[in-house]
Amino acid sequence: MTDTGKSSATTSGTTGGATNGNRTNDEVWIVGATGRVGRRVAARLAARGLTVVPVGRSRERMAAAGAEAGLPADAKVVVADSAERIADEIVRGRPRVVVNTMGDYATTAPLIARACMSGGGHYVDQANDVAAVEGLLALRGEAERAGSVLVTGAGFGVLATEAVVAKLCEERPEPHRVRVDAVASVAVEAGVLGTALATGIVDALVEGGRRYENGRLVPARLGADPRRLAFPDGTSAKSAGVASGELVAAHAVSGAPFVTATSALAPTTPLLRALLPLLGRLLSVPALRRRAVARLGRVTAKAAPRPREHSWGHAVVEWGDGTRREGWLRAGEGMDFTTDVTAAVTELLARGAGAPGAWTPAAALGADLATTAGGTFVLD
Repeated sequence: MTDTGKSSATTSGTTGGATNGNRTNDEVWIVGATGRVGRRVAARLAARGLTVVPVGRSRERMAAAGAEAGLPADAKVVVADSAERIADEIVRGRPRVVVNTMGDYATTAPLIARACMSGGGHYVDQANDVAAVEGLLALRGEAERAGSVLVTGAGFGVLATEAVVAKLCEERPEPHRVRVDAVASVAVEAGVLGTALATGIVDALVEGGRRYENGRLVPARLGADPRRLAFPDGTSAKSAGVASGELVAAHAVSGAPFVTATSALAPTTPLLRALLPLLGRLLSVPALRRRAVARLGRVTAKAAPRPREHSWGHAVVEWGDGTRREGWLRAGEGMDFTTDVTAAVTELLARGAGAPGAWTPAAALGADLATTAGGTFVLD
């Protein structure tokens, strides 16, 4: 493989990819291509005939990921050791689409997305926290002026719930209240958790819960409103309140003034729920947060099968006249669905779909994107 980049890593091979003016080339760059989702997205896109360029810190690991994805032995890679240097390479290389899977999206997403916009390119990430999703959506005006399409939350939770809300609200007036529930069934892959996942877990504890009241995002207790959801296939699982990208997307797609969101990832036992506020306050201390992320990122997980056959996105929508509608999206293993969502969004953007602006997946490309990615609607 050849690579291009500046940073502490050395550069070899050709840079390639840059074009004159503000026109992009035909490349799709995968930032974090050595991670679980990054590897799978690269393989999906390469199989569909797109020109995939892995981006990351280690040439050796990217070479292995590229080989796993079926890329040619001499395929281009970009070596860079920070979001800032990745952004520099994007400005120089002008890829058509950049997929960001490196995590810490509240920090990395605006930086990388703006680099994409400098050349009229498009951007995709899998953010699922309130700050990151709101931060990217705030770039809508910039994206429209640049002619770029920015899509955040291209994964299971956001799409599986916002798509159901969009379907339930079709040809209906703005609802009064919406609740969404994301229950992924995920197989655990053996290996270390990694910094991206550890950062997301720690930041969720620090941020606490959120909900919309009278159209305003307000604090709520993390783990509030625990419930057991009974799924259409006869199985069930517990979920509880969280601050998530699902919450922001459900509010945006429905316009409802009252919105809540729960997740199966939130703790539901009384003891853990009682300890969460104290733990969140402790981890809000920067030094303790950094230490927690570092330690958690080094934890080694054992391989484990997914707990249920299906993952489920769920929504309940209520109108002021008392009308109530409920619906589900049934998907397979949660990370597989996330991979398929990201790949579908990326391919569509690479082939010219989507209006310039900053969006969540269904807002950008329609609720039926969920079925394109392999989901099935179960609506009342």
